[in-house]
Amino acid sequence: MIDFEKVVPELPKGAGEQLNRLRPLYDEWNAAINVISRKDMESFEERHVLHSLAIFRAMRFAPGSRVLDVGTGGGFPGIPLAIACPDVQFVLCDSIGKKIKVVRAVVKELGLKNVTVHHGRAEDISGRFDFIVSRAVTRMNRFLPWVLNKIDKRSLSPWPNGVLALKGGDLSEELKEVRQTTEVIPISSWFPEPFFETKSVVYVKVK
Repeated sequence: MIDFEKVVPELPKGAGEQLNRLRPLYDEWNAAINVISRKDMESFEERHVLHSLAIFRAMRFAPGSRVLDVGTGGGFPGIPLAIACPDVQFVLCDSIGKKIKVVRAVVKELGLKNVTVHHGRAEDISGRFDFIVSRAVTRMNRFLPWVLNKIDKRSLSPWPNGVLALKGGDLSEELKEVRQTTEVIPISSWFPEPFFETKSVVYVKVK
């Protein structure tokens, strides 16, 4: 078990306890609905929870911000971020019904009042958001057209509104395909575990 409040000291009080409730919830659901691979469940706290919190380390959302998690799968990075940022509103969307069923159940069990769950595509969600977050959904040049019109022009947070994506590997060729300003932030600068050696948070600034 990871002491999340020690590893990520900026977390609000009580967040570590909630984050450590995730493992037993996903163990129970995974036995019925296979949303996370068995190999990944062996390193659940590191590969899912801590990985999601890399976005929290990269950028602190201003209170009142709205964040859309596109392709949330079993609820990552959205659920850990919602625990870390109780004063931010999150919408978690995915087109796969069985995954959304698990997300709804976990959100309800944890009593996360700042999370809305949407079964469907990001394009079908109304409203504007300060940031879009995702975890390795697809190449950035395909992903951005889905979400650019969802981003609000106003900016509340330290960085201008845009996209924060969890990515792995060499991103140089992928990001050459993107016209927008990008910044690659190595996760290994915060978390020393070998899993994070090739992992990054990619920030895409949307003007």
